[in-house]
Order: sequence, then structure tokens, then C-alpha cells
Amino acid sequence: MSETDPERDVLEKTRLDPIAYRDAMSRMSAHVQLITAADGAERRGVTITASCSVSDDPPTVLACLNAANPRNDIFSRSGSFALNVLGAHHRVLAHAFSGRDQLDMERRFALARWTQLATGAPILADAIVAFDCRLIEIKIMATHAILFGEVVDVRIGEAQPPLIYVDREYRSL
Repeated sequence: MSETDPERDVLEKTRLDPIAYRDAMSRMSAHVQLITAADGAERRGVTITASCSVSDDPPTVLACLNAANPRNDIFSRSGSFALNVLGAHHRVLAHAFSGRDQLDMERRFALARWTQLATGAPILADAIVAFDCRLIEIKIMATHAILFGEVVDVRIGEAQPPLIYVDREYRSL
């Protein structure tokens, strides 16, 4: 008669298949943003949907990035980042910065007009809103790096329909 470990058995039974998890998460709608950073002449931007407000005192946001991509180290090196909230008119830009088109960073950034605020991180000139952040901390959780940033400046653009990502497609309200 073999002994079983009840705790291990419970953990194994509750471990969810990653594909089922991704399929389930695809049903959750999320606002689309570009997270951007600059370190000297080097710039990087990534399309993301995992970000949120953490606090309003001090104003703090978080954003999640793939930790396995070595090009994302610019976010820690630069010490700052911008969270650019996209509107429905930014579909092409969101697609380009997602990497699907295999465009290099220079060509991605050439698709839009950019400016800067306090930190020097790239700010999308026609973003619905852009949060300019000083990097406070990075936490690694499973496959992702969670960037915490203190919002040191904000640029509020024109009110426009937001770009949303749900069911693995860009949509707008």
C-alpha cells in the first residue's frame, strides 16, 4: 500500500493547463497601451494590456512585460518609462509594436509622432493619455516583470474611443 501526499495531490489537481488559462484570459477585455523607454539614443516600445493604477498618493502605476525578452532590460537601465494609452485610431501602431510585423524599433517609432515629458521616455503625441513614470521597482513573477512607476507627469489628449483587446482582436467601444 503506497502512501499519498494529500497536499501534493491537491496542488496537482488544481494546476490549470496554461492553454486553458490563456483561452480564458482572452475573454477579458483590456485597454491597449504602448509602454516605452529610452536609454540614450536607444528606444523601445511594447504593446501591452496588463497595467493598472496602484495608488494616487503617490500616483503609481504598474505594467507587466515578458521577462524572458532580453531587449526589455532597457526599462530597468533607463530608470523610467511611459505608459501611452491608445485610441481606436491606433490599431496599426498597436499591431506594429506587438512585434507581429517584425519591424525594427526605428521603423515602429517612425509610424507616429513622439515627444517627451519630465523623464525623457517616449510619449506618443496623440495618445488618449500618457503617464510619464520614474521606475520605482521591478518584481519578477513567473514569466513576467512587473514594473512599478511613480507618475511624475501626465499628458491628457483628446477624448477618443479607446482601443480594446478581447478575444485576441483589437476592438473599440
